[in-house]
Amino acid sequence: MLDNTPKDLLLNDLVESHAGLEGRELVANIIKAAPGKVALLSSFGAESAVLLHMVSEIDPNLPVLFLDTEKLFPETLAYVEQLTKELGLTDVRHVKPDPDDLARHDPAGDLHQFSKDKCCHYRKTVPMRAAQKEFDILISGRKRYHGASRTSLDFISMQDGKIKIEPLAAFSALDLRAYMQSHHLPSHPLALQGYRSIGCVPCTTAGGSDDDPRAGRWAGTEKTECGIHFSANGTVIRTEIRQAAGV
Repeated sequence: MLDNTPKDLLLNDLVESHAGLEGRELVANIIKAAPGKVALLSSFGAESAVLLHMVSEIDPNLPVLFLDTEKLFPETLAYVEQLTKELGLTDVRHVKPDPDDLARHDPAGDLHQFSKDKCCHYRKTVPMRAAQKEFDILISGRKRYHGASRTSLDFISMQDGKIKIEPLAAFSALDLRAYMQSHHLPSHPLALQGYRSIGCVPCTTAGGSDDDPRAGRWAGTEKTECGIHFSANGTVIRTEIRQAAGV
């Protein structure tokens, strides 16, 4: 049924049938509604344990797409192993950039110094698009309180031809901390060192707050997104709100 249903009709049906749901309840209903067509996107970052835990209790066999840019902190890679084991996740897929793309466009591994957008394109956008092809519905852990283009997140939307589910959209920093504490979830090692948002080593610094948790990502630039998230018309979500605010 899912394969033969136009995406716009499927979106409308999901929005109507899941109205008022969020968090674990939304995740459970979506997975049940489209078995075999759903994947979770996870950075295994500072707040990722919450959504990963929800999924582990609902379906630990759900595919988890983890983007390994080959520029990540070793602490993040260790955290992936830790959470995968502790939560019993059975299908964590390490999505990596194409070696040929890197050989052509970033042979010295320093493209980020000259064009952060191009670096993100080859190390994130291209491999993630390829990894998502077999799925119709993608679950993401983005939150409105992160600001910039995320302030208007819908729980269910259409982005780049995929149904996007944002079960934690309305969660606050306090909600996330309370969930992690109540379920005794381990923190990312760098979160304990003051990193509120964790990406690649060259473009991440410690810092951030409840009001601006992503302050340490691409600090001092207009860039706010890496390029793996898209608007309804397929354009990369990156700098709209930050530019408008003059930050």
